Amino acid sequence: MTFLETIIESKRRRVESAKDGADINAVRNCALENRSNAAPHRFRTALQRHDRVNIIAEIKRASPSKGVINDQINVAERASEYELGGAAAVSVLTEEDFFKGSLEDLRLVRKATSLPVLRKDFIIDEFQIYEAAASGADAILLIAAALGDDELRQFISIAETKLGLDVLLEVHDLDELERAKQLDAAVIGVNNRNLHSFEVSLDVSRELALNKPADSLFISESGLSSANEILELQK
Repeated sequence: MTFLETIIESKRRRVESAKDGADINAVRNCALENRSNAAPHRFRTALQRHDRVNIIAEIKRASPSKGVINDQINVAERASEYELGGAAAVSVLTEEDFFKGSLEDLRLVRKATSLPVLRKDFIIDEFQIYEAAASGADAILLIAAALGDDELRQFISIAETKLGLDVLLEVHDLDELERAKQLDAAVIGVNNRNLHSFEVSLDVSRELALNKPADSLFISESGLSSANEILELQK
């Protein structure tokens, strides 16, 4: 079993437990109410500005590759600092077992900042999309390696059409990029980290940028360590 498969298996248990303990109709209604009062596609709009480098700053307590990063982080305070520092959006890890996150972290960030907020998790069930919207997210992460095309199509429709959320569709190679093209993905995240080996290479972004759909927004994820690298990928 790959590490991604291990995470997904754990997430399935978490989702089933969450659904068992929730009033699913109430969560859905809360999501619809929240989104009826929210501007649609704020995440995408914020990342399309041409007068700056558009940074998605991240709230991450831990990760499988780094272990504990900062499990005592004040997420509201950090989100405010990100906004003052010029971030375009805030990503919040909400996966519990391997990244030590929570939806409560997302809710606290939503209250602390006016920036668009991305729920970064392993989404495998439409319930999680409504959870995200009910908790204040403007966007969700969908991972091509974790979902089939029919699931992606369904989840994108719920997020973008029903709720006005943005979908960041994450790909790792040319085959997954081709799938994203077929789905007309508006925002594509190119993860430079191999989810199986955890190796990181910016060559992933360099290669996939040559095949970028003209009407999509590309985001380079992981491994960026210098201003020169950021400016290279921006060009």
